[in-house]
Amino acid sequence: MGEEIDAQEFTGADRTRHREKIRRNLDVFERMLGEARFDTDDPMTGLELELNLIDEVGDPAMRNEEVLRAIADPAFVTELGRFNVEINVPPAKLREGGLTTFENDLRQRLNDAETRAETQGANLVMIGILPTLAEQHLRRSTLSADSRYALLNEQVLDARGEDIAISIAGPERLETTTDSIVPEAACTSTQFHVQTSPAQFAAYWNASQAIAGVQLAAAANSPYLLGRELWRESRIPLFEQATDTRSEELKVQGVRPRVWFGERWITSVFDLFEENVRYFPALLPIVDDEDPLEVLDSGGIPSLAELKLHNGTVYRWNRPVYDIADGMPHLRVENRILAAGPTVADTVANAAFYFGLVRALAEDERPVWSRMPFATARENFQAAARQGIDVRLGWPGVGQIPATELIREHLLPLASEGLNAWGVDAAERDRYLGIIDGRCAARTNGAEWFARKMHARDGMERFDALRATLLEYREAMHTNEPVHTWE
Repeated sequence: MGEEIDAQEFTGADRTRHREKIRRNLDVFERMLGEARFDTDDPMTGLELELNLIDEVGDPAMRNEEVLRAIADPAFVTELGRFNVEINVPPAKLREGGLTTFENDLRQRLNDAETRAETQGANLVMIGILPTLAEQHLRRSTLSADSRYALLNEQVLDARGEDIAISIAGPERLETTTDSIVPEAACTSTQFHVQTSPAQFAAYWNASQAIAGVQLAAAANSPYLLGRELWRESRIPLFEQATDTRSEELKVQGVRPRVWFGERWITSVFDLFEENVRYFPALLPIVDDEDPLEVLDSGGIPSLAELKLHNGTVYRWNRPVYDIADGMPHLRVENRILAAGPTVADTVANAAFYFGLVRALAEDERPVWSRMPFATARENFQAAARQGIDVRLGWPGVGQIPATELIREHLLPLASEGLNAWGVDAAERDRYLGIIDGRCAARTNGAEWFARKMHARDGMERFDALRATLLEYREAMHTNEPVHTWE
């Protein structure tokens, strides 16, 4: 979805041509998995971070175009809402100090960007959902000016045929409707990328699915939406509902949602791309001129543009990625579970925990997904999104136990082994995993800290309390001290 899109209207003939082309893409991709040489020799890891913009009082700042012009750094790009920007951090090798490189690079770029954003009356905040968003901020006029967002909005609503209902019940309840996908813009996230070989992809994806609930328990950071205290990671239900192309009738019929956890363990990356084509009609049926079979037969690397664009409109929490870099195709798992923040150190600690744990589990001789029903992974994911760090999770061999106990006693040692396998320096490993351990010991992540501060301001008007707490959060964010140490 990051590429420019020119077409604004699609005919039935466009959709027929696209269906034929994407199936050709799929056939070529299947052949490539068996024949082509993918880049697997020295895997890279990557990180993308979506950020919110606020003004001096803590309200959303609808100024991403002005802010991006002021920042003037190609690593920063637009996101769906005018109060969002995204930074794409250069990929790194973990064995070469990649975690510290991520932290240093992020801090430098964000500090520079903050200085420039201030000239436009805006500040950057790393939090999953901007707590001060109100109904008036989630209108069509809030969409970024880029034409692809307006087109996506139109296609989602056309597919659905009716307004989108948002219904989330936590400590408080939210019931609202929207005539656009703008609420999706409220869901900012961090994406971790891990490169794998075709043979290893299924193991890394399955492992990522198995630990999704664990990640949310440790790092939930989105407890408030439109003035209500909802789930500890309210991004999860909001994103699922805000981009749902199904009418109520289609839901009852069992049509899959486009924001999807999935329904089974896989045996190949091909399974995921094939599901995308089989289950989800194209939102953007754009066809390019490349003949992928001709390119492959002539010794080239096909772009598979239709398959890639379609994949970008199926919002899996762990998404498969096919891409080409330096003339070589490669595969990545894109882990999209977590919100950003609260600090850069917290974000990189989340990355360390993910990269270490996913490698240890993916390379285990007796993989966790052979012992865990897929339904358990999905239930863990939903329960952790609701309850955050206080959740109890199901795990093979230990049953249903508190997430903090599961992480400290069972999973942090595995993450440590995984980082060792990546070649991470011991001091670097211990620093970042120590942040996860500290969070669990203090039972404090971003969501818990924010909710506690809000409860202490119960006597204030709700949005005044949200603004005050967000400004306090932002001040602590700039210390780069992990959130569990803020109190």
